[in-house]
Amino acid sequence: MPAFTLYGSRGSTNTDRVRLTLAEGGFTDYEVVLLNLQKGEQKSEQYMKLHPWGRIPVISFPSGFTLYESRAICIYLARKYSFPLLPPDSDIEATALFDQAQSVEMTYFAEPAGRIAFEKFAKKFKGLSPDEAVVSDALRSIEMFFDVAERLLHHKDYMAGNDFTLTDIYYIPLIQRLFACGYGDIIVSREAVSAWWDRCMSRPAIRGMLAADKEAAAAASRG
Repeated sequence: MPAFTLYGSRGSTNTDRVRLTLAEGGFTDYEVVLLNLQKGEQKSEQYMKLHPWGRIPVISFPSGFTLYESRAICIYLARKYSFPLLPPDSDIEATALFDQAQSVEMTYFAEPAGRIAFEKFAKKFKGLSPDEAVVSDALRSIEMFFDVAERLLHHKDYMAGNDFTLTDIYYIPLIQRLFACGYGDIIVSREAVSAWWDRCMSRPAIRGMLAADKEAAAAASRG
């Protein structure tokens, strides 16, 4: 029996945060259950018992322990299985900087990046047109965010300091989505941000998972 079940969806940035964390930890003893969001499977009565808001992802253990919200799941898994993606508990300053970096990612980056992903990516699959005013406003916020990140990354290798942590993983799925929507120049035009991104993308586990996903998507489109 697998250690736990991960409920998610193919192409979901929130699900991919968890999958990237597991890949970095080298952990494979879990089952993935993919939900069809277009069919509303995440709103089924059975699934809503796992996630009261009917969102993804969720992890569920045979013991009955269940957890939702991607960042909470990532932290829990890193602690439970001792993935080297968190500062040591004994270093309260490093932990505080990690908590600060987490808050920055969620508040200043994920919110506007998520709006762009919805307008330019998700709506396309629903046959809807993007609201360009929403996109323009979100892009301004993203540009401002990476202007600040550029200054900060001249003095550290990663978002929470000089070590790769979960915080860096949190950025990857939505930045991948920005590239897919044609906004990769936001990253590559900034020297320190681009160097940070290259360091993240050169990690074997991350590179391997993203390559496998790309190959699977290509195979699905051919079939």
